[in-house]
Amino acid sequence: MTIGGLVAAVVLGAAIGILSRLVLRGPRRMPGWLLTTVGVVAAFAGTGLVNLSDLGNGGWNVWEALFQIVLPVAAILLVAAFWPKRRAAPRDTGRRPPEGP
Repeated sequence: MTIGGLVAAVVLGAAIGILSRLVLRGPRRMPGWLLTTVGVVAAFAGTGLVNLSDLGNGGWNVWEALFQIVLPVAAILLVAAFWPKRRAAPRDTGRRPPEGP
């Protein structure tokens, strides 16, 4: 694993984590730091898988870049699917319920 592969994992993972904030539909229920962290960790996992499977030959490698993109996307989708939905807090309208019978 070269220093270029590590830097690419951090940059690609963070970029995918930030872009996923724009792509995921619905209310923003996941914090941005979590998306970025999941993206970076999954990109590192992609680099590790390439090196374990002996697809990497040092230097820039298309397999390494592909794994650093595909794994974070899959990981973010998986975390988003299992992330608990927040319940909306009751809004305070400032009105009091009617008193009396």
